[in-house]
Amino acid sequence: MIAMFMGEYNHTIDAKGRLIVPSKFREQLGDEFVVTKGLDGCLFVYDNSEWKNFEEKLQSLPLTNTNARKFSRFFLAGASACEVDKQGRILLPAVLREFACLEKEVVLVGVGSRIEIWNKATWTEKNVYDDMDEIAENMEGLGI
Repeated sequence: MIAMFMGEYNHTIDAKGRLIVPSKFREQLGDEFVVTKGLDGCLFVYDNSEWKNFEEKLQSLPLTNTNARKFSRFFLAGASACEVDKQGRILLPAVLREFACLEKEVVLVGVGSRIEIWNKATWTEKNVYDDMDEIAENMEGLGI
């Protein structure tokens, strides 16, 4: 069964770059999982099986396509296997913290097959849902 991540959790990153992963997410992720650069300025977190599926899709992209190479490079070069310590924390690599502007306050969001880690201010700024009725109307073309 595919893990479905959902919910929104506010946490802080400590001075050493460690972040507590909410217990609900840890139960589904296990002790080791992958964190990588995401879209919209956040980080993406995948459990190992979902990451393997994503990797296989990236590997199937044509090497001759410039955008495919850039897309693969973006996700794979930034990827890091993270292990949960006894306190339920992961150490986020500096390159990933810098990419997503993660300094202190962060929001972890479950969005189906992955988790997103956001700078709290960026999350608040980018995720305004004033236009949900209009967005919902456009989802019909995507099969929803």
